[in-house]
Amino acid sequence: MGQLVVQKYGGSSVANAARMKNVARRIAAARDDGKGVVVVVSAMGDTTEDLILLAHQVTDHPDDRELDVLLSTGEVMSSTLMAMALGSLGYDAISLTGYQAGIKTDSRYSRARITDIDPQRIERELNSGKIVIVAGFQGITEEMDITTLGRGGSDTTAVALAASLKADSCEIYTDVDGVFSADPRVVPEARKLSDISYEEMLELAVHGARVMHPRAVELGELYQIPILVASSFNNHPGTVIHGGVTMENRNKVRGIAHDMDVAKITLVGVPDRPGVAASLFEPLAEAGVSIDTIVQNAGLSGIADLSFTVSKNDLDKAMRLIGPVAESVGATGVHSSKEFGKVSIVGSGMQTAPGYAARMFKSLHDAGINIEMITTSEIRITCIIQEDKVKDALRALHKSFKLETGE
Repeated sequence: MGQLVVQKYGGSSVANAARMKNVARRIAAARDDGKGVVVVVSAMGDTTEDLILLAHQVTDHPDDRELDVLLSTGEVMSSTLMAMALGSLGYDAISLTGYQAGIKTDSRYSRARITDIDPQRIERELNSGKIVIVAGFQGITEEMDITTLGRGGSDTTAVALAASLKADSCEIYTDVDGVFSADPRVVPEARKLSDISYEEMLELAVHGARVMHPRAVELGELYQIPILVASSFNNHPGTVIHGGVTMENRNKVRGIAHDMDVAKITLVGVPDRPGVAASLFEPLAEAGVSIDTIVQNAGLSGIADLSFTVSKNDLDKAMRLIGPVAESVGATGVHSSKEFGKVSIVGSGMQTAPGYAARMFKSLHDAGINIEMITTSEIRITCIIQEDKVKDALRALHKSFKLETGE
């Protein structure tokens, strides 16, 4: 057998029988090229959402363990149907659950992390000439309980398998043609990128780009697995995520991400003394509430205002936790709002060239958009702004940095 490729197909790519057959033909073409093929599939279309809805119709508070067992069946259904579709084309294929594929996880239901993969069963099936179809999004704990990996879990499954099997490449097939300079649904002139670095893709994914999950990109970078992102609905060239960055791309913004899922909490009149921030954020961490941007304005009188952002779904939980703590440390008030979003410019050239922040801020000012908070990394600048201004900001920044031309 020649090269080994791991392919992943998302829910929209396998949403019905006709699309299943289309994907089966694509898989067969890779096998005809002499490649060993391992395929990871997501649940069909809206299956996961339908299963969650069904669980909540049975009970207001589904048990975490039982919910994970239920949700794992969506990917199992897809994998068996795909094996059948390939069989009807005359190809020898076998479906494996996450457990059968040797995917081991910790025991955090609905957001488990892969701890190890034992690829022996997959390797045995590949060596016997089979195409292996693996149910994505799932694994099994040391106690033999089924877990799911959370949003983007099938991407993570695919890249982790590619690393474990020492595959030559990992191909993520979805309903878009690749990674774009911005969301083409908001910016029609957005340009598809032929390639992008792991570092840049990770920043875009963390800050709103939905095409790849951050954990999958992290794994790709860690094990240096090239990742192709392409469409399963056509044969257009996709985007390659890899470690190298071409010289011509070093000095430019590569992409702009946006995210509407931003809520802001502000604590007013917080005593500016050691240990206060820890006492505020530790309960949130213990409850699994992820904090994004944090800004503290310290006054001369030893009193500070502290603002931070969370996802909108976490706002109510965060407010319940932060209220009593804020009172105990002597803060004079707590305010919150869900009416925020964020825009981020990303590019490796920011490390060495000045002027990106000034240009970004001027573009937003010229568009009449007020900046609430700012956060940065070496290759990213993010602005928190009013939610209803996010799309305008995205278009203004895309034009300002000439991303439609790639100049």
